[in-house]
Amino acid sequence: MDNIDAQRVGELRVLIAGFLKKRLDDKLDKLKDDDPKRGELHAQFTPANWLENAACRVSQIQAVTHSLKPIHPDAKGTSLYSPPHVQPILTVVGSHCLGDGFTSDVVGNAAALDVYKFLKLEHRGRSLLAFSLARDADLAAALSSDPAQAQAWMAAFAGLTERRGRVVSHTLAKQLYWLTGEDPHDDANFHLLAPLYATSLAHHVYQAVQDDRFSEEAMAARKAKKEGEYSARPVRQYPDLVIQKLGGTKPQNISQLNSERRGDNLLLASLPPAWRSIDVKPLLVSNSMFPRFSRRAEVRQLVKALLAFLKADPIQNLKTRKRRMELVNGIIDEFLQFSAELRFLPSGWSQTPACRLSSPEKYWLDRDGVEWALTSEGMPLPTDNAERVSALFANWLNAQLRDPLPMGDPEFLEWRNRMCEEIKAEERESRHDN
Repeated sequence: MDNIDAQRVGELRVLIAGFLKKRLDDKLDKLKDDDPKRGELHAQFTPANWLENAACRVSQIQAVTHSLKPIHPDAKGTSLYSPPHVQPILTVVGSHCLGDGFTSDVVGNAAALDVYKFLKLEHRGRSLLAFSLARDADLAAALSSDPAQAQAWMAAFAGLTERRGRVVSHTLAKQLYWLTGEDPHDDANFHLLAPLYATSLAHHVYQAVQDDRFSEEAMAARKAKKEGEYSARPVRQYPDLVIQKLGGTKPQNISQLNSERRGDNLLLASLPPAWRSIDVKPLLVSNSMFPRFSRRAEVRQLVKALLAFLKADPIQNLKTRKRRMELVNGIIDEFLQFSAELRFLPSGWSQTPACRLSSPEKYWLDRDGVEWALTSEGMPLPTDNAERVSALFANWLNAQLRDPLPMGDPEFLEWRNRMCEEIKAEERESRHDN
């Protein structure tokens, strides 16, 4: 008794009394003033009566960190309480990463969850469950003036983390054989594993994702990013996130934490990578981008079709002009697609000695790399690159059609102007998207 802190005992009594008063008030609010049940409730929620009842009911629930119910709601096997500090340290993410700040879950009779809420009450950063597990003398004094009674209640509350009965699995639980030896033909080289749902880890992930998606700080960071402003908080995104509902309309039947999440359990995307084709390579050891462009199958087909159409000497009318422009527009679209693919390469590739492209082509295909180089040397950025690239395209297309057709300045101007219009339209659209 000499080690008891009277102030701490008083604070714990106030905490317990406040919890019981709130629960009593919630129940009384549902009754009329003259309801005879009001007297029964007052008696039921006196500290001695409620604590005795709670100590009896605590055996109906179990604190767990790894639960079987999420695997299958009708599974009757073992769930485990395995806090992070007792788990081996691994190089992969797991429950061992949670540290002391983990949240335990509760499974069992949902009608007894009020006992767990009581044990979750915190005083000076420690829960009443932690006090009970430590057989804290101040909590014992706060629970009852009878030391034996107080110790019995604390022992019952501490039993919340103990495994119920022997370790068993169930026909509705998942099981898998894990090879532990060298010979897969020998049954002795396998262990039969029964995976459990890491409910504490799942809850931590849920809280982190919710904070990254919906907290005021996260929304402010996204706004800052959109407006090009600085934010100390990083912006995190979770593409292809899936919400798995557990428990249906009664999530509390799965566990307490599942109930707090309204049955929402998050599944992060586990998808194979979307590989980019490795045939997109920098244009090196080439004096022009058009030889590679000309080798594209779609470009060859379109140029061949345009050449055949013009060689047929069609009548000069609206139908002919429309058909000619359809084919030219197709070649222009292929050129813009070809350019877009090369722009996905890491910037700066055009500044290597092996790149022999003309200045307009370098700026067209590697804008960031060229701008960085010019800015570093204090040189101005080009302002007429669209016209220069369009002229290069027009010269190339004329060359494709010149044999056997006579291609001259009128055709050059037609191709150049058409390409220049498309480039500037693309630039306007890009500025609008940004």
